[in-house]
Amino acid sequence: MSYYTYMLQCSDNTIYTGIAKDINKRMQEHFEKTPAAAKYTRSHSAARLLAVWQSSCRSDAAQLEYRIKQLSRQRKLDLIENNDLSFLDGNDEIEKYLRLYSESLIGRWKRPL
Repeated sequence: MSYYTYMLQCSDNTIYTGIAKDINKRMQEHFEKTPAAAKYTRSHSAARLLAVWQSSCRSDAAQLEYRIKQLSRQRKLDLIENNDLSFLDGNDEIEKYLRLYSESLIGRWKRPL
């Protein structure tokens, strides 16, 4: 079973970070502002999926989410651009996460800003 940690750009240019078991279902919830969407993305419309990391268990996905949320905005932008996970504790931690670059995933979830 895989879990995903993701970063979204909202229409007000803020960055939302979350986790999901089914990334496409979760994006649909955010983009359509369903009741299951995060309160934040219901009030700050999701505009574009920026980055996704796959991990093998929920606790790893949640740990990455927590660590990303501690970063400054500039450091989050650097992470999106360069996939620099050096803020994690060593290679053993970094190897838990696989960055997904699939255009069919990333490119699917965007709307004009």
